[in-house]
Amino acid sequence: MASTIQALPTEVVYLITAGEVIDSLASVVRELVENSLDAGATRIVVSLWPQQWRIRVADNGCGMNLDDLQQAATAHSTSKIRSSGDLWKINSLGFRGEALHSLTTLADLEILSRPVDERLGWRVVYGDAGEVVQVEVTAIAPGTVVTVSNLFGDCSSRRQGLPTGAQQMKAVQATIHQIALCHPQVTWQLWQNDRQWFTISPSATTGQLLTQILPQVRQGDLQEIKLEIPDPCTDAMNRVSLVSPNSALTLVVGLPDRCHRHRPDWVRVAINGRMVKTPELEQTILSAFHRTLPRDRYPICFLHLAISPDQINWNRNPAKTEIYLNEITYWQEQITQAINQALRISSANLKESVHTTRVSKLLKAAEAKGGYNFNPKNSKEPDNTQLSLKAVAQVSNTYIVAEHSGGMWLVEQHIAHERVLYEQLCDNWQLVSVEPSIILYQLSPAQVSQLQRIGLDIEPFGEQLWAVRNLPTILQQREDCAEAILELSLGGDLQTAQVAVACRSAIRNGTPMNLQEMQTLLDDWQRTRNPRTCPHGRPIYLSLEESSLARFFRRNWVIGKSHGI
Repeated sequence: MASTIQALPTEVVYLITAGEVIDSLASVVRELVENSLDAGATRIVVSLWPQQWRIRVADNGCGMNLDDLQQAATAHSTSKIRSSGDLWKINSLGFRGEALHSLTTLADLEILSRPVDERLGWRVVYGDAGEVVQVEVTAIAPGTVVTVSNLFGDCSSRRQGLPTGAQQMKAVQATIHQIALCHPQVTWQLWQNDRQWFTISPSATTGQLLTQILPQVRQGDLQEIKLEIPDPCTDAMNRVSLVSPNSALTLVVGLPDRCHRHRPDWVRVAINGRMVKTPELEQTILSAFHRTLPRDRYPICFLHLAISPDQINWNRNPAKTEIYLNEITYWQEQITQAINQALRISSANLKESVHTTRVSKLLKAAEAKGGYNFNPKNSKEPDNTQLSLKAVAQVSNTYIVAEHSGGMWLVEQHIAHERVLYEQLCDNWQLVSVEPSIILYQLSPAQVSQLQRIGLDIEPFGEQLWAVRNLPTILQQREDCAEAILELSLGGDLQTAQVAVACRSAIRNGTPMNLQEMQTLLDDWQRTRNPRTCPHGRPIYLSLEESSLARFFRRNWVIGKSHGI
């Protein structure tokens, strides 16, 4: 019987490989743009003609000489790695040498390039399998221009299987947005059918660039932190020990009392300059925001880890969007700590431009009624890590008026106390025995099971009667503990039970407080990990900054023009 297993022809192998790397207009843009970034480009112009299946990417990078151009599209040719050992210390976005060769298999490819230190540029046209078919001298500024034409021209079925032109353009835009977030120092220009489509200006920080991509988010809605963190290394006993800091973490989060999303579509993770899919780290981010957002709302969060290349294995996915990350538990801990730090309240993240929507509208409306306009100079607050809040008064037995160096706050006493109690319960969930037992009537099997699930000792005490022999410590002195236990029986996990206990135990609105009680609550609240919102996601405080009060009362305008300064 003749053998049915045969080696694939070379051209078939190349087509299979090309199909793994290039599957859409967006993938072409991604591969070419990553090459530009590897070349050190600070300005990248992407032009698309989707109906003609044509893409051009121009950059001001280091360029290529003629020898490099003649090798550039050869299969698995690259300047970025030399040996198998280099696969474990990848410092570039591209390294496999597949992209340009794959494009010669699926399209017509032309490259113009000129190194910075040479006076002449070269134009090279490639044929099948990356063979050079035309070379000529050309006038070009230092950098590289790559033009891909007639993409999938020999594979009409591939074109038919792709989404519509509008959907492909949306995918291209998303690709550029993702890459731009990882490289905020780069200028981007996108053109479609010879018309400017959109631009992204370089930014000093990732947070400033994010507001270009999400224009509905204001700069004051975001908190950005950058941390140096040590790499983990494993000793002979398989214990994690720490070495000198040589990794960095950049985190941009939408403050939960100011902005959030209906879907988890803006939880983004990048590692070493490339956006990646890491379900473990994404879940860590979502968990860190748990009980800080309203129900069915998700955070805005961009995380960029710049870590040692030996911590990463990029060889998991042809598009390099999925990775293996060493010591993932360690990185999860670092991310959680960074998010907790970003969500704390300090004068560093309370700038003049930050107000609630209602206060902003109030101030603007008041200014509009005046016969003059005033634009105050930006005042700079000291960059303290902790605000000093002083309790001044209580309004309607509900709101604590607090003074600080930059203005005043209104703090809602019930939900501030709820946040304090909730975090205490999370850190120290204790059940204590009670005598006599608490008797409950007519519980369903589901309610009994729920109480047992959160650790309560409950057993039958007669027909339709149940005895609860322990309960959370915080409920021990309350007269309505039976009602509280009934509430806990209605469902949810342990955290849901902790929220319910905290809510029921927190000081009620309408309860009068003296200055010392208010000050104690303010101090306890400021020390919580997530002081911006209660466990249900409601904002706890309203800030009225001194500069805004001065503008509202026209105080700055009369300085030097009145005796009542």
